[in-house]
Parts: sequence; structure tokens; C-alpha cells
Amino acid sequence: MAAFLGWLSTLSPWLEIPIIIGVFLVAVVVLLFFIEIAPRAGRAYTIARLAACVIFPLAVMWILQSYWWAIAAAGVLGLLFFWLDQRSRGGAGSLFQLFGFLAPALTLLLVGLVLPVVQTLVQSMYNSRGDTFIGLDNFVWIFTQPQGIRTVVNTIVWVLIAPVVSTVVGLVYAYFIDKTRGEKVYKILVFLPMAISFVGASIIWRFMYTARPADAEQIGFVNQIIVWLGGSPVPFLQVQPWNTLALIVVFIWIYTGFAMVVLSAAIKGVPTEQMEAAELDGANAYERFMNVVVPGIRPSLIVVLTTIAIASMKIFDIVRTMTAGANNTSVLANEMYQQFRSFEPGRSAAYAVILFILVLPLVIYNARQLKAQREVR
Repeated sequence: MAAFLGWLSTLSPWLEIPIIIGVFLVAVVVLLFFIEIAPRAGRAYTIARLAACVIFPLAVMWILQSYWWAIAAAGVLGLLFFWLDQRSRGGAGSLFQLFGFLAPALTLLLVGLVLPVVQTLVQSMYNSRGDTFIGLDNFVWIFTQPQGIRTVVNTIVWVLIAPVVSTVVGLVYAYFIDKTRGEKVYKILVFLPMAISFVGASIIWRFMYTARPADAEQIGFVNQIIVWLGGSPVPFLQVQPWNTLALIVVFIWIYTGFAMVVLSAAIKGVPTEQMEAAELDGANAYERFMNVVVPGIRPSLIVVLTTIAIASMKIFDIVRTMTAGANNTSVLANEMYQQFRSFEPGRSAAYAVILFILVLPLVIYNARQLKAQREVR
């Protein structure tokens, strides 16, 4: 593979494109062959399998320049076709077709999720050089250092405040603008921050929080308002513990639009008959909202809450861009990156494992709720 890529890099881009497309088409044809043609009975399919038994080993021998690899490929192919033949007697290779379609996704899960989790868990139990097993010492170090405890507490504060406030504000806003004139414009105004990256939003809000001496001209919008009202400029990103809340405000500003859009669609799905019946029973607007709308959109509320909670638990960009974790604003993801930069892969992996353990219950709960919704439907 390395030799092929090296040879490919020496060609003109006009030749690289058709060669890459050709390799992709060959892979698709091979996959379709094993899924659609190989399991079927009949003379034509038997001839196709016979041709494959000859062409495939010869191709392996030509590519790898080895008789042993060609013999091994022929053996594997023969066993595969024998198994397909056995399957075709009870059906047209349905089990193999199922496996063929699931194999790419399962392979990606194994390579992209399972193996990294295992590797990170193992690495978290080794020292900074990765050559000495130290057990749980990295975790003990995290929970015995004031900075480590502060990092975990800050992450918990993010998870407790950011999802609730974003969801509540988005829900209230979606309910009040529902079926009003200019509803689309109002939605666009609130959803626009979602189009900005976390880094871009952090830079914007860092300028807004900027504080200069009281006798100097303020370039920060928030402090300019404070000065206009007769107050003194406040260094929001330095005052503890309010600096963490100032960072959370940026996250809420971004994710309120997401909550608003999802919950607005859910509100429109609440049956009009239920709202009219509640109104005929004498329920006021607040009672209709709490007793009809909220129960009717409960599945969407859970999805929004858990999604924003997972995002807030993994937050990194805002903290890194605005404070870099200074003044006790660091969170787990930022500290994981910081330890990795400090050539402490063991401690970095330990932070990653803690973050994984905290996120896992939310992911499981979200999956169970989606499964329950499908069963109801």
C-alpha cells in the first residue's frame, strides 16, 4: 500500500484522479460480487465464482510478488465460497449479505472507537514515558491536586448550568414566537450564533469582556455599558468564580439557537385539539404551557438536554481561546490537552478516561430514550 501511494504521488494530478476513482470502483465491484453474485446458485454464478478463484490469487501474486500469499488467498477464498455454498442451500446467502453490509460500520466502530478507548485506558495506567505500569496513580494524582479537583468541579458546573439555561431559554423563546408574524426572522436571529465556530464566538466575546481602566476608552461592549451606567470596568475573565460563568454565557449564546429550533419543531407537533380543549377547560396560558406543551414535547426536551449536556461536558474551544484555563477556569478537555502538551501522556489519558466515564451515562440515557420513542411509534 505504501509503495502504491508513493507511486501515485509521482503522477500528475490529472492521472491521480481517474486512478483513485478506478480503485474505488474496483472495491465497490468486489463488495457487490461477494454480496450479490457469490451467494447465488446457477451456472452463470458458478462460472463467476470459478473465475474469481483464478483471478483473485493471480492478482495477489502479481501485487505482492509472493506465491505463499497467493496460496493463502486461494485457500481463504475457497473456504469462503464453501461457506457461501452451504448458506445458499438454506437461502441466498442472507447471513453473509447482512454481514457484508454491517462489516464496514463494525470495522469503523472497532478501529475508531473500541480500540482507541482500550488504548487510552491502558495508557492512563502508565507513567509519562509509557514504559512503567503505575496502576491508578495518575487518577490519584488528579483527585489529590487542587487544580485537578477544580477542573472536575468546573466541568460539573458547566453540565449543570449550560444545558438547563440553554434549553429553558430556547423553549420559552420558541413558545412565544410560535405562529407570530415574522417568526422566521426571529428564529434566524437566535440561530445565527450556531453558524459561528466556538473559536470565532470566543474571540468575539473576549473583545466584549475586555476591561480597560475607568479613565480610558472602553473597547469591550459589556464594560462600556457598565461605564455608561456609572460603574467601573470589570475584568470578567479574571474574577473568580464569575469568570467560569462568563465562559458559560458564550456557550449558552451559541446553543440557545439549537434548542430553539428543535423545540419549535416539537411545539408545532403538539395537537391543536389538546390546546383548544385545555383553553375550553379554563386553563390560562401558563397552565396550557406546563400541562399540555411541555408533556407533549418531553422526548424532544430530553434529546436537547442530553445533547447540550454532552457538548458542554466536552467543551474545549471556548475555554482554550478565552482563558487557556487560567484563573481556575480549566475543564477536563482543556486539562487533557495541557497535560499532553506537557509530555504527560499518562495523565492526559487519565483525564480522557474520566471525561469518557462522565459522558457515557448521558450517551446511554439518550440512546435508551431514542429506543423508547421508536417503540412507541
